[in-house]
Formats: sequence, C-alpha cells, structure tokens
Amino acid sequence: MRIEPQQRIYICFFLFAVSMGALLSRLPDLQVSLGINKSELGLTLIGAAVGALISLTFSSPLIMKLGARNTAFATVLGTSLMIALVPWLGYAPLVFCVLFCEGLLAGALEINLNVEIDRIEAQLGRGVMNRAHGFWSLGFFVTALASSFIRQAGISIQLHLAVTFAIVVVAGTIAIRGMQNASAPAPSQTEGAHMALPTLGMLPLCVIGVGAFLVEGAGIDWSAIYMRDVFAVEPFVGGMGLTLFAFFMALVRLFADRFVDRYGSRIVALVSLALAAIGIACVWLAPVPEIALAGFAMMGAGCSAVYPLAVSAAAQRDDRSAHVNVAALAQMSFVVFFLAPPLLGFVAEHAGIRMSYLVCLPIILAALFSTRALAPKRIAMDAEKQRAAE
Repeated sequence: MRIEPQQRIYICFFLFAVSMGALLSRLPDLQVSLGINKSELGLTLIGAAVGALISLTFSSPLIMKLGARNTAFATVLGTSLMIALVPWLGYAPLVFCVLFCEGLLAGALEINLNVEIDRIEAQLGRGVMNRAHGFWSLGFFVTALASSFIRQAGISIQLHLAVTFAIVVVAGTIAIRGMQNASAPAPSQTEGAHMALPTLGMLPLCVIGVGAFLVEGAGIDWSAIYMRDVFAVEPFVGGMGLTLFAFFMALVRLFADRFVDRYGSRIVALVSLALAAIGIACVWLAPVPEIALAGFAMMGAGCSAVYPLAVSAAAQRDDRSAHVNVAALAQMSFVVFFLAPPLLGFVAEHAGIRMSYLVCLPIILAALFSTRALAPKRIAMDAEKQRAAE
C-alpha cells in the first residue's frame, strides 16, 4: 500500500505523541519511583524545555544538511528511546539529563515535520497542517486510553515504555524509510529564521500561543496527578482526565478547518478560549471527579485549534517573512509547553494542585483580549476566495 507524503508526516506526529504521552500518563508512578515531590518533579521535567529551546534556536542548519528523512529517523526514534530510558534511571538529575537530550531531539522534530508539512501543503494546494497536528493529539488520546488500562493492570512503567519504544521503531521505520524532501519554497521565505524573536506586532499572537500551550501542558502533564491527589481515584479513572483531554483536542483539530472557513479565526478563537477558561474553572472548583473530568474535556477542546490559528496569522503578516514570524511564535509557545510542568509543579507543591490550574486563568483572559490580532470572518472568507481563484 502506497503511503502519501503527508501521511508519513501524520504517522511521525502520531508516534511522537504516543511516546511522550506514555511517559506523561505515568508521571504519578515516575514521581513515586524517584522519591521526589511535585516541585522537584517539575524541575526534573524542565530538562526537556531547556533542550527544546536550544534545538529550536540552533538546529535548522543541521536539519537542512541531514534532510527530512534522516532527521525524522533520528528524532522520532531518538525521542522514543530517550523516553524509554527514563524509568530505568532512578535518580532525578539523570532523568533531567536524558530529558534534556529528548528536548534537543523534540525541537528538531518540531521544525522538521512542520517545515515538511508546510511544503507539502504548497504542493497539494490545500491545507493539511491542522490535520497533521490532529494526529499529534490523536496519538495522545490513544496512548492515554491505553495507559489507563495498563496502569490499572499493574504493568510496570519500565515495561510499558519499552513496548512503546518497540512499536515506534517498527511503525516509524516503515513510515520514514520512504520519506523524501518536499520541494523547498523560494529563498525569500526561509531566510533569517535561525534566531527569530517576536516583534511588538507579534506579541498578541504570542500571548494566544502561550495561553494555548499552557492549557495543554496543564491538561497533559498534571491531570493524572490531580485526579490521584484530589480524589484518590483508581488508576483507570485517574487516567481518564488525560484521555478525555486528548480525545476532545484531537476531535476538534481534525474538524476545525470548516468552522474557521465559515466563521473566521477570531470567532473560533474566542469560543475556544472561553471554553478552555470554563474547563479550567471546573477543574479548579470540582467537588466530584465527574466535574473535573468534564473540565479536562473542555480544556482539550478549548485549546485545540488556538495555536494553529495563531500560526496561520503569523505566517500571513507582511512585516517579515512568514518563516521568521512562525519560528518566533513556535520558539515561545513550544517552550512554554515544556515549562508548564515545573511552573505548575511549584504552585502545586506550595499552594495545592487545584491552585496550579487557577493560575492559568489570567493567561487565558489575556489571550481572549489578544484575539483581535486574528482575522475576522470577512478577511478569512476573502483569503479563501483568493486561494480558490489561484
């Protein structure tokens, strides 16, 4: 069976999420095995953030030299290997170092896959970026659901992550070995992107992106520990927070484009961020597990389409090349995704895990006020008509 170029990227996104989701769903077990508190766990996880920031800033020349296929082999399989090593270490500083290496690979993976899918979009003449990120979310959902059963069955974190790595190696090899570099855009679209920084005009989009990734980090990283500490539920029920978050995030991403085309980016972002805020409030105040699980579902749906909308708006700005603006947004937003665990872990340790969700609300409110930087319906429809004419 022939695998289309975009489908190879879908699979890579999916496998990366499967590996990362397997580890994040087992954070309660990792915390116990390392013998550390929530704040120390957050500081340990920050290794991935440091590695990702360095990689996002400096790895572009190496990626261009290696090409899409070699980079995909190194990053998709490499991140899974680093994650599989984590439960065997038993010492938090060593985990930090391994996650630092994982972050280096993850940053390069993010650049490589997004550049390739952008080029494939140009070749296809239609958008597939949201769907690609939808497969990322779908991977989290699948691994979160599986992890709920795995934890309930008492399977060790070591065996769980080892089997996940084996699956990634087999599926990743099949998907990546036929990958070829997509045609590069004109040089004017790629110059000067190595150390892009946001301009004042980009700041509203950065606030939107940061808000989306903060909610994503809060939902993915701490939901299982929240359910355990607040409600003392069984492992299967505890894992349902991450499962519902990932499911609704994937569902909305896979079908969001039609609503953006109809109502415009600004309306979709407003509704999404408002839903995320309601979900955070539910988790913060939940008196029973069912309310908390509903909150995690709303958080997943609410943050799902926001970051892709910010990326599209950044690419459409005419103050700098699209590549520079998108790189600036990605560097801030992607690192916030990794910084969320230590920041929220510090709050959870000193003020309670419920309060770690409350601190997300001001950022979401700031993102709501920043949505004017996105295109209203009329502009979105004009752009659609122009693309159809071309």
